[in-house]
Amino acid sequence: MTVLALRDLTIRLAGRTLLDGANLQLDPGRKLGLVGRNGAGKSTLFRALTGALQPDGGEIRIATRARMAHVAQEQPGTDISLIETVLAADTERAALLAEMEHGDPSRAAEVQERLIAIGADAAPARAGAVLAGLGFDAAAQLRPVKEYSGGWRMRVALACALSLEPDLLLLDEPTNHLDLEATLWLEGWLKRFPGAAIIISHDREVLDECVDSIAHLDRGKITTYPGGYSEFVRIRTERMAQQAAQNAKITAERAHMQAFVDRFRAKASKARQAQSRIKALEKLPAISAVVEDVATRFEFPDPIEVPPPILTMYDAAVGYGDRTILRGLNLRLDQEDRVALLGANGNGKSTLAKLIAGKLEPQRGEVRRAPRLKIGYFDQHQAEALDANGTPLTHMQAAMPKATMTQARAQLARFGLDEDRATTLIRDCSGGEKARLLLALTTRDAPQLLILDEPTNHLDIDAREAMVRALADYKGAVVLITHDPHMVELAADSLWLVADGAVKPFDGDLADYRSWLASRAREARSEARAAARGESDAPARPTAASRAAARAALAPIRERVKEIEARLEKLKLEDRLLEKKLSDTETYSRFKPSDIAWANTRRAAIAATAAKLEEEWLELAEKLEAA
Repeated sequence: MTVLALRDLTIRLAGRTLLDGANLQLDPGRKLGLVGRNGAGKSTLFRALTGALQPDGGEIRIATRARMAHVAQEQPGTDISLIETVLAADTERAALLAEMEHGDPSRAAEVQERLIAIGADAAPARAGAVLAGLGFDAAAQLRPVKEYSGGWRMRVALACALSLEPDLLLLDEPTNHLDLEATLWLEGWLKRFPGAAIIISHDREVLDECVDSIAHLDRGKITTYPGGYSEFVRIRTERMAQQAAQNAKITAERAHMQAFVDRFRAKASKARQAQSRIKALEKLPAISAVVEDVATRFEFPDPIEVPPPILTMYDAAVGYGDRTILRGLNLRLDQEDRVALLGANGNGKSTLAKLIAGKLEPQRGEVRRAPRLKIGYFDQHQAEALDANGTPLTHMQAAMPKATMTQARAQLARFGLDEDRATTLIRDCSGGEKARLLLALTTRDAPQLLILDEPTNHLDIDAREAMVRALADYKGAVVLITHDPHMVELAADSLWLVADGAVKPFDGDLADYRSWLASRAREARSEARAAARGESDAPARPTAASRAAARAALAPIRERVKEIEARLEKLKLEDRLLEKKLSDTETYSRFKPSDIAWANTRRAAIAATAAKLEEEWLELAEKLEAA
């Protein structure tokens, strides 16, 4: 059985042919990474799959009754809680539950079977687990969506798609609004996900760890390669080399035959051989074009060396107003250091970056910087301050007033902004082009310290690899905040953990950090279970904060109790309807014996299900009473 099939699919947009007779097949449980140059048509294909765009030719076949999910642009701000928003996203479940309660009783069995098939009972638990993995604790899940900013609302939209556990999942850059911790969680979730998935991502780690094949969209066609992204690069490179060698061989053979024809065509004694060569020339295969992507290059200017340490902190604290975010900071940076900051969003990574950059003053303690130290600070939100009517060149000229036009262009060219792109209006620039401009502006003074806060959000895979290579050649210090594990592993020599209001070196690599996160998650689950059983060892009277935390921890249990009670009511209603039909003498004359047998079987199944639910209800009620 095939979940998805594309047959000779053609899509044209704004006069351009993006897909030209493309074919693709996706089987259940398979995970496919969709790659291609910017503008190749990846997101356009997703729009066609979701029905938002009608193809110009060919067909899209999705398996009957297959559940498909994709991530909305952003979850709108409402007064509805996060958990209820995620549950409401499963429109089929909501419709079936409504029909179960108010619909035609004769369809009750069919509705019930479908609810079981889509795992409706486990939906609240799934939704809570997904939200927790994306950074929302039990208390946060009960807050309304409108209290969260755009990046966090995107996480809610992602949770809506993931919690459905669909047969076919479409993800377009799912890690863009995640921190490293949530990205690592998503990788694990995708590995365990039993359904089929198509993932567009510039995150090489995701494409290496979470997919079993790569679909390359290039010049309107889709070519599938086995394995992850690294294997795709290897196979494609080998194929291109073979194609180039074959082209060279055909070109040489063609030139040799043409030379013979040109030389002997007019000679009667050689006319027959010349004609045979002409026929052979016509039979030679056409030379296939070898189109190689131009390698992306980044180049950070070499800084002047300053004496160590370039920055030190002594018992420093930092925050906003009267609120302290980080305290007890005793840190040191030297010019050769490459540090990646770990920790969930909201723990203070960006606050620390601003303190190092001098954007924030310490509330207490001291921050010392080396004389003549230049700091380049890249913040992903700086793109919002760019003049939409300006160009990369005008921005660079404004930032380098003493530089010549040639020098300004040269600085832009270090990050791939060539002559044409340098004079493109900012409003017409892509997210990746704006990121390149910000990198060019950040490094224009050849800083000895680079602070990069999510520099890769809008960069494609080639540009990310170019940044890794540029950082390897850079002769200054780097403080890196990124959700890209691949970049952390290749660009950072040491890790600092920002958590619980402090910053400490993390002893280990990214694999150790994954294990540490998993261990903390297990401990949190164990503590939550212990709290639910009333096994706390602390006899002291709980504070208001601890009582609030306890209520938040018990919220999922209360939700489950309410769900069980609602389910039992529906089962009782269905049982009463069946009992009424079976007690009516006319039923036995109007219905077949098999229908009557089914009704009796269904009543037995209802009784068994109700017994299990009542047992679970009693266990949960005991936990609530003990808590």
